[in-house]
Amino acid sequence: MPDPRADELRRKLDESRSIVEERDEFEGAELTVDRAEPAPEDPESRRRVVHESARTSAEQMRRR
Repeated sequence: MPDPRADELRRKLDESRSIVEERDEFEGAELTVDRAEPAPEDPESRRRVVHESARTSAEQMRRR
């Protein structure tokens, strides 16, 4: 007679393999640190960049 604990262990192993595959797929879509843009040196320069981008976007929308 097979041990029911063995069946439970097999089920858990199958489930964990599925979770590992899902995690690998999810992490594959993440941007790795070596490919990320470096952060601006200070918050003020970041603020200027964001505001300039917003102004450019607003100007483009007004022209349409």
